[in-house]
Amino acid sequence: MTDLETAAHTGLIPAPLSHDLSHDLSHDPGDAGARPRTVRLGTQTALAAAPGTEATARWLRATLGAAFALPLPPGSAEAPDALALALDPALPAEGYRLDADARWGVRLTGGGPAGVFWGAQTLRQLLGPAAFRRAPLDPAHTPGLPEQTIEDAPRFAWRGLMLDVARHFLPKEGVLRYLDLMAAHKLNVLHFHLTDDQGWRIEILRYPELTATGAWRERSRLGHRDSPLWDPRPHGGYYTQDDLREIVAYAAERQITVVPEIDVPGHSQAAIAAYPELGNTDVIDTTSLKVWDTWGVNPNVLAPTDNTLRFYENVLEEVLGLFPSRFVHLGGDECPKDQWRASPTAQARIAALSLDGEDGLQSWFIRHFDRWLTDRGRRLVGWDEILEGGLAEGAAVSSWRGYAGGIAAAKAGHDVVMCPEQQVYLDHRQHASPDEPVPIGYVRTLEDVYRFEPVPPDLTDEQAERVLGTQANTWTEGMDSQQRLDYQVFPRLAALAEVAWSRLPAPPARDYQDFTRRMTHHYARLDALGVGYRPPGGPHPWQKRPGILGRPFDGAPPNV
Repeated sequence: MTDLETAAHTGLIPAPLSHDLSHDLSHDPGDAGARPRTVRLGTQTALAAAPGTEATARWLRATLGAAFALPLPPGSAEAPDALALALDPALPAEGYRLDADARWGVRLTGGGPAGVFWGAQTLRQLLGPAAFRRAPLDPAHTPGLPEQTIEDAPRFAWRGLMLDVARHFLPKEGVLRYLDLMAAHKLNVLHFHLTDDQGWRIEILRYPELTATGAWRERSRLGHRDSPLWDPRPHGGYYTQDDLREIVAYAAERQITVVPEIDVPGHSQAAIAAYPELGNTDVIDTTSLKVWDTWGVNPNVLAPTDNTLRFYENVLEEVLGLFPSRFVHLGGDECPKDQWRASPTAQARIAALSLDGEDGLQSWFIRHFDRWLTDRGRRLVGWDEILEGGLAEGAAVSSWRGYAGGIAAAKAGHDVVMCPEQQVYLDHRQHASPDEPVPIGYVRTLEDVYRFEPVPPDLTDEQAERVLGTQANTWTEGMDSQQRLDYQVFPRLAALAEVAWSRLPAPPARDYQDFTRRMTHHYARLDALGVGYRPPGGPHPWQKRPGILGRPFDGAPPNV
């Protein structure tokens, strides 16, 4: 793996921050002193888009066209000055080849539409930070890149970011912005956490109170749940179904799949506040419940009744109509069983179905929706608690409490997304300094994320094939603004993107110094995109949150 650096440009971080095969074809290999020529894109450069590459052509005109005032008119791939897009089924579906030659221009060839699009991301990186701006800094400037050939393909099919919009709502424009940031890092799955105790964010036409009541809370805890401070402003918001169609379409144009999460049977107080009959009415007065205003694990869970099942089937009917994703995430995590233990209704269901206690009841709940989704051509994915009481056949696991759940699932023949809290939870603090805003959890530095390995050595080669990939998880209890979100996510998401894309050496052998060298160029791209990332030297004064209580853990996180 090499990183091209020539007199023609100052550095690059391709694919998304490195690439597996990059070689310079612009000079005789025997001529060690020759330098590659520069390939220029100018006002006469034609954009030739073969069938199947139209989405990338639109994206190139919208981004490079705006950044450099390039018209990129349609033209022939045989023209002497062309940016040509094509498909080659001999390449991997998400793989690409980028050829730049001063004699004819640039050719981007992908194994499928996604491969062409990822190649376009590398082209943008090669053109420098100015390519990430929305208007030209110098309209007379002609962007260029050195002659070269890059061949590349991702290691994992699932390269994701989990974005929690339930705890703190992110308006639609913010979601679209994050899709652009994901695309720039060749991430292809947005795990969209839409419902929780603190808010319901998806319009369901059949049940309007889910958003009329469930999308709004009276106030919000500031900092960790032990904090004595409150933000007294009501907080909320939701996405209309048209908003969600737009988000899904916008993501699809960028080769990103949006996987919705509707959390059951725990993390459901917002839904119960809207429709009290969903809760355990034989244990508590559910009509007194409001949308939760603090953080943590909530004891108020869904009642295991036929009414609840029918309600969520109706919800999911509308969800399936909005999200074409093969996977639908149904949570399944952090479901306290106390109300079920005290509920005659729940105990009667356990007895009638001869279930293995309350864990068996949760498994029954998840299995019901696994079958329901399977009958409709979809697949259930859930947090690793769905292993408790027996894993639903066909279900996939998001392994968050460590590696153990993912290892157990893979060994049992189930697909896994590795996202252990101790490694890739971006709400965890980035430094031990007291200046870190709202310090949560263990210190997880940029280097820690770069040395994360999604496939544990406990798995055989066959079992390792069950690891679909990895994602970073971003829980937003302590992220009440875009500025706070950016600070927690970047630059660590860049490291996760490289881990998810590239076939890196074993963690101890990874060249972190080379990564940080390449990151110096990438920070300039993030600056051009307006990303409020954590600087390498620590937070800017305006990024600090003095007096907002967190919950830091000392020492190295357990490897479980």
